[in-house]
Amino acid sequence: MSFTVGRGEFVLLSGPSGCGKSTLACALNGLIPHASPARMSGRVVVDGLNTAMHSLPELAAHVGLVFQNPATQLFNATVEEEIAFAPRNLGLPTEEVSARVAFALDATGISHLRGRTIRTLSSGEQQRVAIASVLALRPQVLVLDEPLSNLDWRGAEQVMSTLARLHREEGLTILVIEHRLPVVVPLANRALLMQGGRIVADGRPEDVFTDEERLNTLGLRYPWMETGDWRMEIFKGEANPTIQPPHHPTIPSAHPLVAIQGLEAGYGRRTVLRDLDLSLYPGEFTALVGDNGAGKSTLAKVLAGLLPPRRGKIIWNEKLRRLPLGRRVGFLFQNPLDQLVCDTVEEEVAFGPRNLGLAVGEQVETTLAAAGLTALRHRRPAALSAGEQQRTALAAALSTAPHLLILDEPTMGQDWAHLSHLMESLTQLNHNGQTILLITHDDRLVCRYAQRVIRLEEGRIIREA
Repeated sequence: MSFTVGRGEFVLLSGPSGCGKSTLACALNGLIPHASPARMSGRVVVDGLNTAMHSLPELAAHVGLVFQNPATQLFNATVEEEIAFAPRNLGLPTEEVSARVAFALDATGISHLRGRTIRTLSSGEQQRVAIASVLALRPQVLVLDEPLSNLDWRGAEQVMSTLARLHREEGLTILVIEHRLPVVVPLANRALLMQGGRIVADGRPEDVFTDEERLNTLGLRYPWMETGDWRMEIFKGEANPTIQPPHHPTIPSAHPLVAIQGLEAGYGRRTVLRDLDLSLYPGEFTALVGDNGAGKSTLAKVLAGLLPPRRGKIIWNEKLRRLPLGRRVGFLFQNPLDQLVCDTVEEEVAFGPRNLGLAVGEQVETTLAAAGLTALRHRRPAALSAGEQQRTALAAALSTAPHLLILDEPTMGQDWAHLSHLMESLTQLNHNGQTILLITHDDRLVCRYAQRVIRLEEGRIIREA
């Protein structure tokens, strides 16, 4: 691979899952070769520094990297301490550190989170803290690996507005790796496409992304496709009386799969869900939407039995009450690394059924194929791309044939081809009676697949249809 980025360019890099985008990002900030066992030949020069000849602390002041998974780079107790950590380690005066913290908080729109504990933040809020912690170093080059994957639309637009202002006013050179093309394309002045570890397209975004044949080959979504759907109004929290939802078909069963009554839940002293009532019926495909921190993941954890409610009731259908939890609920976490524990992909998918005493053989083969993982069955999960890890975790959740499948942001790291294949497989399962609760910031998934949409705001359901 050979390419040059000029000072002050705003570059969008995209390509299918597993093509090498994150590996390239690690090479650009010196993690390869200094902190990774990867083999490297050739040379990488960033802001005049050969990355192989300068230490990571030296490079950090010139090139900042925001990882795909924010949990891998956050380790302080509070948001303010996290953002101040790097400037303090540069030996900057206290006044300068404070000024940089204030700048980074304001730039990412998280000033209200300043005193919050990192572990109490939603995944999307953690993503913005990770971006702020890198911005506090004021690097000349900023590399962001899928910075929008866990952000709601308001957060995504705010982050991109921040990057546009830094690019315009500070002359920052920016390279954004992203699958959510519609948000980034209008700001980029150059686009790169990768396939199989190589650059296969390089040019103006309006040229690169109008080649629909190439986009289809790479499994990417056409970035200028418009979505007009009743679900979009609920997705963005808007109320437009001219758009009416279709009549929701009568649920054949009078008994819910699970009913929530007067639910209150939270962490420590912080209450997240308040007086919440919700019923999910057999065979529904429901989307749960809302801004970062609204309580979507908290609700998922309560349903999965991972977080006990402080108040209220969780009432399961009497046919399911005697089943083990793993047969009632399959849960895909936002961060797949939180649930991958085996040595190979195949072992990961077989672990749940084997642990519950279920048949393993044919079910595992079917699940691997549905998730596009057959060719990766002998790979270590830790060696996979983030998108491949996400598909492995989902396959493991599906392998126990749960009655309720909860997907918490399944889009992370996924190109449109893999995501479409995955969602079509889930749709087929849904047609066969699988109940699905989809938590997502991706409006196209909501509009294309959901039969019912529920919007959470500040721990309460404010609208559904």
